Amino acid sequence: MPAAWPATEAAALAEQDRLRGAVVTSGRLPHVRLAAGLDVAYAKDSDQLAAAVVVLDAVTLAPVEQQAVTGVTRFPYIPGLLAFRELPALADALGQLRAVPDVLVCDGYGIAHPRRFGLASHLGVLTGVPSIGVAKTPFVGQHDEPAAQRGAWADLTDGGQVVGRVLRTQRNVKPVFVSAGHAIGLDDACELVLRLSPRYRLPETTRAADHLARATLCRPAGLP
Repeated sequence: MPAAWPATEAAALAEQDRLRGAVVTSGRLPHVRLAAGLDVAYAKDSDQLAAAVVVLDAVTLAPVEQQAVTGVTRFPYIPGLLAFRELPALADALGQLRAVPDVLVCDGYGIAHPRRFGLASHLGVLTGVPSIGVAKTPFVGQHDEPAAQRGAWADLTDGGQVVGRVLRTQRNVKPVFVSAGHAIGLDDACELVLRLSPRYRLPETTRAADHLARATLCRPAGLP
């Protein structure tokens, strides 16, 4: 992880340009044993945040380890540069893990991003761990509506390029928006998202990380 994070919009854009060429949007993950979900929660009335990482057994979906940190936002909200608000705290939480995840499942975007370098791609490049973006809403692109059954999907395209898939994880439930982050192809990414979403719309990794981030943010100061 970098010793210092960009503090201005211009520096952040330059950093995205510098790292974007390292993204790999192919690769197989045939033996995922541990999957980590990552999420960040923000306080409504202050600049406080909580970043959470939860590692699950990718077969049983049982929790293996979880880590969370609190901090403050040090970068303004700028569309397309969310990673620079969230990555410092997420990096701290990841650094506390004893378990080594095989894949990172981010609540956000991989290459489905205006500059093809969203949070999942940024995190994957920095850590070297294969990464996937799973978002609740699209950030860029156009798509058709997938069929109603679980597993149905439609291409998410932007500027004539396929940047992700609109994936139905549960029958007659709103789809999610899956994009490759780094070191994994879209087919494997979608297959894994379905494996991690046996009952609900969102992967269990995302649900667990969201719960931990919110609980950590609401925890009174001084409590473990």
